[in-house]
Amino acid sequence: MIPVPAEPHPYPLAPGATALVVIDMQRDFVEPGGFGEALGNDVTRLLAIVPTVARLIALFRAKGWPIVHTREAHLPDLSDCPPAKRLRGDPPLKIGDVGPMGRLLVRGEPGNQIIPDLAPIDGEIVVDKPGKGMFWATGLHETLQARGITHLVFAGVTTEVCVQTSMREANDRGYDCLLVEDATESYFPEFKAATLAMIRAQGGIVGWTTPFSALQEALQETLDEALR
Repeated sequence: MIPVPAEPHPYPLAPGATALVVIDMQRDFVEPGGFGEALGNDVTRLLAIVPTVARLIALFRAKGWPIVHTREAHLPDLSDCPPAKRLRGDPPLKIGDVGPMGRLLVRGEPGNQIIPDLAPIDGEIVVDKPGKGMFWATGLHETLQARGITHLVFAGVTTEVCVQTSMREANDRGYDCLLVEDATESYFPEFKAATLAMIRAQGGIVGWTTPFSALQEALQETLDEALR
């Protein structure tokens, strides 16, 4: 195990059994003209984390460790999108409506793709999820089990919705979860702060949180020790 400085206490990262999960860094959420902006949100907050997420992805690629990319994505006929999800609230555009980047949150549309700076490469897992969490109706748990994954490092958006939901689902399935604080973001800073506090409350009831620099330094120290 590699001890990573984290809250509420060091995270025991397991080399060879740890995967990175990048939640929903897709154009619909982080670029102007997508679903996030259609809801009235300032997407620049989410765009600001892209360089850190890119460094995190590069770190895992350099290690040869698995990476999972998720997209919130619905079938073109919206048969996997219940009315309670599509019709809630009163935004000018809803899931499935046509926006500047095609139909919002629909598989195959330009806006539903992961942003180019974070695009998956061959061999990485890409999951289209119809819900907020990454396990429902995706088969991801079985895929991770087949690879012997027991630990998950999380990044992506939004902190309080799809990221937190996926972490809680992962915790229920027995994964040890670490959220990289500066590689996740919300349209609402107070929601992000509250989510980080909830995750690490009561001794890490959902998991751990840490900045990217702490994770990077812990992995580099382990490499340095191995080379001595």
